[in-house]
Amino acid sequence: MPETDEQLMLAFAQGDAGAFDRLYARHKATVFRFVARSLPSRADAEEVFQDVWMRAIEARSRYEPRAKFTTWLYAIAHNRLVDLWRRKGLSLVPLEVEGEDGPEARDPPGDPGDEPFAQVSGKEAMARFAAAFEALPPAQREAFVMKEEAGMSIAEIAQATGADAEAVKSRVRYATAKLREALDG
Repeated sequence: MPETDEQLMLAFAQGDAGAFDRLYARHKATVFRFVARSLPSRADAEEVFQDVWMRAIEARSRYEPRAKFTTWLYAIAHNRLVDLWRRKGLSLVPLEVEGEDGPEARDPPGDPGDEPFAQVSGKEAMARFAAAFEALPPAQREAFVMKEEAGMSIAEIAQATGADAEAVKSRVRYATAKLREALDG
């Protein structure tokens, strides 16, 4: 029978170190990507990543499965990120009001003979995407990564970040629109 994350965390709280090893193996990659994509410095990302897992270890005796384990874990990650942003003098940018433009029509695929052009265009699109991703306000970037990378629902992101579900939905929508615009541009 497969063990849920919540069961593993409870087993870890009872002294089963192997349960923690399985939890860590399941979530280390996505948590690191989430943290790394929220910070410009790899050193800061590694520091926050380690701190997230240390906090999870320290909290094992207080853990109660009131929500999904990942929601609890990403709430820790969110709080560690906010602490770092504050220490470095950064702040969460408030959600700005934007127009309700719908998705733009995309050009049809090019001729297969345009392959070198497509390769260059692909690299340029990735560069535009990376620049647009870095330019996203931290709250939008965080919500987008939690949704796309961690596969969290809007409600889970709201619970993990302490934000209203409608605000999270807007952040994801605005981030997606900006990134799509960068790829289309």
